[in-house]
Amino acid sequence: MITTQSRTVASADGTRIAYSVVGSGPVLVLVDGALCSRAFGPLPALADELADRFTVVTYDRRGRNESGDAEEYSPDRETDDLAAVIEAAGGSVALYAVSSGAVLALRSIQHLPGVLAAIIYEPPVMVEGHGIPVDYVSRLTALVSQGKNADALDLFNTEIIGIPLEYLAPMKEMPMWPLMEAIAPTLVYDSLIMGGSQSGALDDDLISGMTDITIPVLVVDGDASMSMMSSGADAIAARLPNSVRRTLPVQTHEVDPIVIGAAITEFLGD
Repeated sequence: MITTQSRTVASADGTRIAYSVVGSGPVLVLVDGALCSRAFGPLPALADELADRFTVVTYDRRGRNESGDAEEYSPDRETDDLAAVIEAAGGSVALYAVSSGAVLALRSIQHLPGVLAAIIYEPPVMVEGHGIPVDYVSRLTALVSQGKNADALDLFNTEIIGIPLEYLAPMKEMPMWPLMEAIAPTLVYDSLIMGGSQSGALDDDLISGMTDITIPVLVVDGDASMSMMSSGADAIAARLPNSVRRTLPVQTHEVDPIVIGAAITEFLGD
């Protein structure tokens, strides 16, 4: 029987970050994308899949589920959160990061000497000459500041994910909806982490930081995902000094934990 241990650690600004540990072996920290946490999303299932090969650490990014938050936000604070989790996990880890969490990882790794290797899955950068609406972030921020979390989710789902309006009403009847609505303000955090990398080209700050990443990095996409995921992964892999590029057959942004688990295990040499 797999036993999961739940713990907390203080980030640099004092914010309590909740995390869980399961399994045994080399330490692997998993980094969530938008709207996900230990309560909802793909990483708890992946942790269980990998627990017989790794000591797997999942954590709630700030403002989500059981983690705290602060009045002021910057992406650097999420790097501090990740640093605190890594230190609590023993100080030497590999990372697996998905979606906007992959961009957080890329922005953070150069500041985290304890990261030995990383696997990033489908960072949602847009390099095909188009991007999100120029006023998306300002509209999102305004809705969140007014406490209109449901409207912020609607904006994200329609203009970023591309879900048709008629599909939103059924989504709001699903058990996951209240969990997502509660952490909708963190969509602003993800937009700041993405920076300009959803505007048709990679963010200059992201590019300059990536050139300093010398650890091995596996950059992965699924061949059933949107073409932007492939072109974005190509662009990122091309700028990393020590990258391996891989595409998983019959996989989308919601990658099968068994499939990505096998890719992680192979890359890390277990």
